[in-house]
Amino acid sequence: MSSSPLSPSASSSSSPKLSRRAFAGVVSATAAAVGLPAAGAEAADAPGEQPFRAAAHRRSRRPNILFILGDDLGWADLSVYGSPHIKTPHLDRLARQGVRFTDAYSGSATCSPTRFSLYTGRFPGRTEGGLAEPIADKSTGLEPTHPTLASLLRDAGYATALIGKWHCGYLPDHSPTKSGWDEFFGNFGGALEYYSKLGLGGEYDLYEGDVAYKDLRYYTRILTERAGEYIRREHGRPWLLNLNFTTPHWPWIAEGDEEESAEIVRRIKAGEKGALWHQDGGSVAKYTQLVQDLDRSVGEVLRALKASGQERDTLVFFASDNGGERFSYNWPLSGGKGSLKEGGIRVPTLVRWPARIDGGQVSHEPVFTPDWTATLLEIGGARPDAAYPLDGTSLAPYLLQGAELAERELFWRVRGERALRRGEWKYYRGKDGADQLFHLAEDQREQADRATARPGLLAELRAAWERTDGELLPYPARP
Repeated sequence: MSSSPLSPSASSSSSPKLSRRAFAGVVSATAAAVGLPAAGAEAADAPGEQPFRAAAHRRSRRPNILFILGDDLGWADLSVYGSPHIKTPHLDRLARQGVRFTDAYSGSATCSPTRFSLYTGRFPGRTEGGLAEPIADKSTGLEPTHPTLASLLRDAGYATALIGKWHCGYLPDHSPTKSGWDEFFGNFGGALEYYSKLGLGGEYDLYEGDVAYKDLRYYTRILTERAGEYIRREHGRPWLLNLNFTTPHWPWIAEGDEEESAEIVRRIKAGEKGALWHQDGGSVAKYTQLVQDLDRSVGEVLRALKASGQERDTLVFFASDNGGERFSYNWPLSGGKGSLKEGGIRVPTLVRWPARIDGGQVSHEPVFTPDWTATLLEIGGARPDAAYPLDGTSLAPYLLQGAELAERELFWRVRGERALRRGEWKYYRGKDGADQLFHLAEDQREQADRATARPGLLAELRAAWERTDGELLPYPARP
């Protein structure tokens, strides 16, 4: 890179710019009156938030990076995003201390392809492993030869660790420690029972490095404890910690639900396929417990960070890997996990870096997972591999210097669905094969199809989607 974003660029304007969309946020008077954030029908700011403006005059050293992912957490499952019944005071506080993104998206609609897009900074369809939606067996994974966020930052002098859910391939061929992370503690698969650590195939799935590690306590507690231990170490260099919770992913087991856990384990060991999906269990109340436990766990990790004296120089990122599932609160969005409707890919996203970014801000810029890879590489002083060009755009100039983000296209593809967002407009085709066009600023719920009214724009966005799709690997034929 020709220049570092950690100090104002000589080519930057003398005064930071607000992005074109940054003026769009207004405080909802009704929500303020009852002490709750708006539900988001017009992407309204929560009380006390200000349109985003970069603090371009500040300087700092390269930050530590704490990248936290929830699992299947819906866009409005946090109280700061409008949930009327789930209380998330720790994540709400994180939002007040940094920037809350209203139009942030995951790289895909399910677990493993989004993780591919984060770790590689590229569309999932550029790699064979990313074509699995999600990975369910040992036939594929993230190839160790592919550069990753971790390997590139490690080459730039970072210590790297991944704690929690990997879901980018199984041993012996695939592992975080084969793809740039110095340390790994967590599970390889897409889901596990919170106490027994049994995975979808009935296998035990808790590892330290590439060796099974026995701990039958509640999984979220273990991950929280491990993350705190890592943060409190003496670090002689900046670090990257990917902290990937499985909460609130099914099975719907909260801490203390040992009897329900034992029943699921009995069914798994009896050979019942799909027992871990827990389709006969759960409730809105149980889901609320899981999300609030995730919030408490993040709060505990952030307290460890503050106590360690590293808070000011640590960039904290929080998001979900895709949209919410059965009991999630996604209003006003349509769809959920697995769908390219807004509810399947728009996710809560919070960024805090006290040394460089002012708190109490909201951004309405459309961004998605590969952007964060490009951003963190630039902020960390790492150079992407030219043989594997990134599909994301670095947001560092926007976040740190106030540069305006140019209008661009966000692309998604899953089997049977396609979507592309450009500015306020979204092109979507579902499994019925019908092309649709939505104006998201007026219709976040995607109910008013403007395809007939704007055929020229529809054709333009469809052609843009097909150009990008033509660069990607085709899906393998299903057996």
